Amino acid sequence: MDYLSSNKILIVDLNTGETSEDALDDDLVSQKIGGVGITSSLYETYKDRDPVILGTGLLTGTLFPASALSVISAKSPRTGYLTHSPFTLKAGMELKYTGFDYVVILGRSENPVFLWLHDGVADILDAAELWGKDVWNTTDLLRKSMGDDLIQTLVIGPAGEEGSDLAQVCVNYWANGDCWGFGKVLGEKNLKAVALRGMGLLEISDAEDFVDQCFEIFEAIKGSALEGKRGVEDILIALGESDAREWLAPVVHRHSACYNTPYPTNTFIYLNEDPTTLTEPAEPEPGFMITDIGALLALKKSGLSAADAGHVLRACARRGVDPAAVAEIIGKTGQKDPKAIEQSLEGLQGTVAVPQGAKFSSWVPQNPIFGDFGLSGESSLRDWWVRRQAVAYLFGIHPIFANMSPELSEEVILEMVNKGTGLDLSQETLDQVIEDICS
Repeated sequence: MDYLSSNKILIVDLNTGETSEDALDDDLVSQKIGGVGITSSLYETYKDRDPVILGTGLLTGTLFPASALSVISAKSPRTGYLTHSPFTLKAGMELKYTGFDYVVILGRSENPVFLWLHDGVADILDAAELWGKDVWNTTDLLRKSMGDDLIQTLVIGPAGEEGSDLAQVCVNYWANGDCWGFGKVLGEKNLKAVALRGMGLLEISDAEDFVDQCFEIFEAIKGSALEGKRGVEDILIALGESDAREWLAPVVHRHSACYNTPYPTNTFIYLNEDPTTLTEPAEPEPGFMITDIGALLALKKSGLSAADAGHVLRACARRGVDPAAVAEIIGKTGQKDPKAIEQSLEGLQGTVAVPQGAKFSSWVPQNPIFGDFGLSGESSLRDWWVRRQAVAYLFGIHPIFANMSPELSEEVILEMVNKGTGLDLSQETLDQVIEDICS
């Protein structure tokens, strides 16, 4: 693959501590496209070795709107079959710029390690100092030891080390779309973290036309139903929580977008300081960035204040436990004391509902957000959501934003991918790949 690609598949053998590389073959891309199409294919190739696979989409890290997504694919401890988790913020883009399109992690290390991917180099390094640390301390230590605050991290906390089915792989300090227990999978491999940093460049087949059309699509989005909307609060309102703005108002500090995404899907709240403060905060950890809409909504429905919900979400992130699962479990108990909930996280167990046959993360709301996709009926909505997520996971598009923007149609996406790669991917190929990964 010459364009929109680093042309590398990294194979990491934790048993031996060795790495190797394969080229990303054009035929594989023509048949499986990218993202979960290729991670699913790689999973089948290595499934006897319990692989965890990181993968990028063809549009990941480009100027195409919302090209922030990379994915983790592995067998879920919660379902027993292959599932896929999104990771965004800046980490999805950073993976591609490390010089690797896909990373296949095999086996188990005898001792705790972390994987350091940077500028086309892969190092398996000792993580004894990190083992036992929470997610926030681990990210801080990795950035300090490497001397770079821009390093992006995929990290497990104590929940993953202890083998909890509720353990989550977090991104930097924050909750992620991992609702599958992948934190447990990394813990079983003695893999504490994957650190990402890259200065790579992407070649574009028809660069001038590709860039021009990206800006045209951005302009179309700017004039859409998203105009004037911001943050988690407007998403909650679109999902029917009419009082969300008033509920969140006492703690909202600012909103934050993922890489190249024209809507800030994340909201930073202040828990220990005045949220209207514009100067440098006095507290080293004044608040928390809300990245999980479903978990926040579940805590709201449980009767918690926005501040109390924020404290619970922060505790979940530090421990590396799925906040949506925690919210579902405590919702059944009626517990509303945030301190009691935080104390219960150690050793927390419980049954969490997973839709039968689900492959994509429920971190993404199950409805269109803002945009009108012309849907009618429950069956139509379910089918639309699955297909829309499949497209996002294949091409590297932020999966929440995919549910906001009809402007990012399959026709537009395919046209831009073909301009960027010089390939001739067809609608028929896309339909077949979606059928394969959803079956």
